[in-house]
Amino acid sequence: MEYSPPPLFKQGASARVKMMVFACISIVLLLVDSHMRILPLVRTAAATVLYPLQMAALLPRDAIYGAGDYFSTLSSLEKQVRELKRQQILNSQALQQAQLQSAENAQLRRLFDARQQLPVKSMLAEVLYDARDFNSRKIILDRGTRNDVALGLPVIDNQGVVGQVTRVFPFTSEVTLLSDKEQAIPVQLLRNGLRSVAYGRGKSGNLELRFTAPNADIQVGDIVVTSGLDGVYPAGLAVARVSQVENSAGGSFGGVICQPLAGITNNTQLLILMSTPEMPARPPEEEPRALRKHNNKMAPIKDVPKEGAEGQPAAAPTGAPGLIPVMPKPAPAAAATAATPGTTPAATPNAAATPAVPAAQAPAANKPKEPAR
Repeated sequence: MEYSPPPLFKQGASARVKMMVFACISIVLLLVDSHMRILPLVRTAAATVLYPLQMAALLPRDAIYGAGDYFSTLSSLEKQVRELKRQQILNSQALQQAQLQSAENAQLRRLFDARQQLPVKSMLAEVLYDARDFNSRKIILDRGTRNDVALGLPVIDNQGVVGQVTRVFPFTSEVTLLSDKEQAIPVQLLRNGLRSVAYGRGKSGNLELRFTAPNADIQVGDIVVTSGLDGVYPAGLAVARVSQVENSAGGSFGGVICQPLAGITNNTQLLILMSTPEMPARPPEEEPRALRKHNNKMAPIKDVPKEGAEGQPAAAPTGAPGLIPVMPKPAPAAAATAATPGTTPAATPNAAATPAVPAAQAPAANKPKEPAR
């Protein structure tokens, strides 16, 4: 079977003749372009004319490529956003940790400086958590009896007194803050040395100077420091600043409210003073004296016994004191008469008084009879 083009395409020259003609034209143009340089202008004009047609022909391809790029770009952008968010969270956590560590380092430096200025030995402790009782103001530290922590030791920070150790366990210890209602500390004003006692006010977090005179020299802004009279807190530690003074002329006492200087609720590291200041020994207590009956009354005057027949004093009655005073007897007005048998003459007025004679030494044989009264 013979294949031949349809009759419509059989008109004109054959295909070989056409190929040869166009090949010759191409060769001539290449030679002219290489030697005469006149075709760039033609090429530019043709490219300018054909550019809209070229862009129109490329629209479908660009649309397909654009759709693919859009979806791929959207997916990649979502991945990048998720990664950036995760990185931001990590960076924010690292920043918070860095800020926390910076604050802790600054606090530790301040505590270290305060520790060097303290006259007693101290130990660094970290706050673990607050006490479970909501009504009390207490915290738990990570130091206990294994670290030689004992009851009553004061706890401070770089700004002032925080509280006192009130309960000790092997690994932890409980500290009652100054603002607790059951806590009291002897203080004095730094400006004039006025002494008082500061009591905690509970949830308010403030202190109160009770039993102060209404006309006491206390001003807002005065610094309150420890007086050291209790033997627990060293003298001179900062405690609070006076924030409110209520002087009532009709009342017996004035009201003074103080704001603690120490970071009672915002500290994570504290200092425990491991020894209390040395106080002089208390003087021994005096023994109670027994009250004597009739201490302010005069003893009754006893009758002076008369002399016996032989000039000897009468013997002391049973139960009389050991020493019996002997008083001289005045001489009679008349001359001495004959003595009655068995009696002795009376003593003269100029005779010296006979000294006191113990009753036990009186001779039994010469014991006079009881004189008649």
